[in-house]
Amino acid sequence: MSNYWLVGANWDGVAKDQSFVEQGVWMLGWNEKDQPTQYKKAEDIKVGDRIAIKKMRGQKGGLKILHIGTIKGVILDINKVICTVDWVVTNLNRDIEESRGCFKSIHGPYEKDEWIQEVFCL
Repeated sequence: MSNYWLVGANWDGVAKDQSFVEQGVWMLGWNEKDQPTQYKKAEDIKVGDRIAIKKMRGQKGGLKILHIGTIKGVILDINKVICTVDWVVTNLNRDIEESRGCFKSIHGPYEKDEWIQEVFCL
């Protein structure tokens, strides 16, 4: 069974989502030493899992879903987590009213429920 992950792509105020889509990857911007909890969570991503790049909607609250894909591979190397991704839908800009506290770099794994369906529906 596939799990669902919501991930960020903003590194020190610079949006990396377009370059991730172009390169067919997603990378955790933190290394294990700086963000051990986020790193450990990213290590649990598996081939076949679904992934969505999100960003905060600012003062409105909630999230914007930018891109949705499927994990093709996971590389754990030199203190980084790099996932190869088949980006199925890009440049979505989908508003999700409820953020469920997804403010950090990676959230999940989620199983399918109504909220996840809203985030990942094609």
